[in-house]
Amino acid sequence: MNPHYHENLGDSKKDFLRTDAPKSFFLLNAGLAVLYFAVLAFFFPIGNPTLFYLLIAGEVFHMWQVFTFLYTVWDTGFQRPVYVNYTPGVDVFITVAGEPTDLVRATVLAAKVMDYPDFTIHILNDGYVAGKENWREIQALASELGVNCITRTVPGGAKAGNINNALKLTSNHLVACLDADHVPHTSFLAKTVPYFGDANVGFVQTPQFYKNYAENYLTSGAWDQQELFFGPICKGKNRLNSVTMCGTNMVIRRSALLEVGGMCTQSIAEDFITGLLIHARGYLSVYVPEVLAEGLATEDLLSYSKQQFRWARGALDVIFRWNPLFMRGLSLAQKIQYLSSASFYLSGLFIVLDAALPLLFFYTGLVPVHISGMLLAAVFLPYFFWTIYVIQRVSNFTFTFSSLGFSMGSFNIHLRALASAATFRKTAFSITLKERVRGNFLPLVKWHILYISLVVVGIPFAIFREGLSAALLNNTAWAFLNAIVFVPFIRAALPSDSERNPPEVVPAAPVRTKTYAKFS
Repeated sequence: MNPHYHENLGDSKKDFLRTDAPKSFFLLNAGLAVLYFAVLAFFFPIGNPTLFYLLIAGEVFHMWQVFTFLYTVWDTGFQRPVYVNYTPGVDVFITVAGEPTDLVRATVLAAKVMDYPDFTIHILNDGYVAGKENWREIQALASELGVNCITRTVPGGAKAGNINNALKLTSNHLVACLDADHVPHTSFLAKTVPYFGDANVGFVQTPQFYKNYAENYLTSGAWDQQELFFGPICKGKNRLNSVTMCGTNMVIRRSALLEVGGMCTQSIAEDFITGLLIHARGYLSVYVPEVLAEGLATEDLLSYSKQQFRWARGALDVIFRWNPLFMRGLSLAQKIQYLSSASFYLSGLFIVLDAALPLLFFYTGLVPVHISGMLLAAVFLPYFFWTIYVIQRVSNFTFTFSSLGFSMGSFNIHLRALASAATFRKTAFSITLKERVRGNFLPLVKWHILYISLVVVGIPFAIFREGLSAALLNNTAWAFLNAIVFVPFIRAALPSDSERNPPEVVPAAPVRTKTYAKFS
């Protein structure tokens, strides 16, 4: 046995989230999903044929989501071997494009004291080409702190172009990428680099943790979403060699990155696409389920919406421009995983479809199927609540109503991204603000409020037309479920007393250095 091989990095290695659920729970979940679909599709008389086939299309999509999720989280305990004596040189890239100087200072100072023998820190200063006023301050900061500053003068490719420019000016075997606000732990390199002792490992990804998750309702809901992804989903992808490259808190083998032409500049999700291309070259990926760097969540709904649009627009490029089904070099598991991740952002289309069906009944009487009695509820409710329970079990009970609400409430963002991706519309890269924008964001939830209003008006309209029928009860229950799920998104848009003034930009919450016990 290689003397440099060890089973793990030591007793201090911590799981990001425990993911514990018996396999029988997954099998029951799959069985309930099939039963519900069968009853809906084959038991009841068809109503309006167009609505029926739209309903079935939506349910097929939901089945795809359920089964790919269960497939992903079936086993979350896989770990690749590490080689603790493997310590090549690392270029640490800290990407900056106008972020506050003090925020960048905190990240650089933390990077300087990382416990690793051979690394060089480079501030990738894109402030000049991005037209940011503080680009000279960043240069002065680099000089003050004794780190290298690479200031681009020729624009192109946004963040990906910034990294590619730095690749030409550096030479170490590995490249670590940190966003300006992601403060690394001292152990960041020590716990990621040893995996590269296997020459087939192309990149190592760690979680994006929001240290300001408790700042307000929106940051809490945003982190609730992230917990499910960076917990059981990423741990399952690790088993399937399908880890998602997430743009920060990651280390990449330089040769693998150069082999695919550097970071992809043809998509605003440069990280996601680059990871796909590296996988297609046959490289392995590693997910380290431990918080090794701490960043900032967006603190207002406007910034959150822009971030979600960028993620959705970039992910949908996988379907419309780099479809893994037709990409050589990927395994079947990798094809499924990339399609599963990208197709999540098709959810907005089916959320609107599901929400529209009760409204069509209220105002026109049209139904996709003629339902009598409580049979549908008898098969749907166990399926729905068991699915939620399974998600709770595999996420260590961190999945919340807010995370569900934020995911479903983003339907309008996902629809805009879908329209943009499907028409190959060029979309500019939008930097996620590290400052809180204050103002009234209710216009961002106008469609959610309109839906609830139409439900409230439509129910008495339908009662007047046909009385208390089984169809009315079923559609009312479905409409209320949709309306309730939209509430967290609407709540995030409500202005506080301090936000009723004209919009202004104020500094984000101070950086905290506390290590949260919930992740130990």
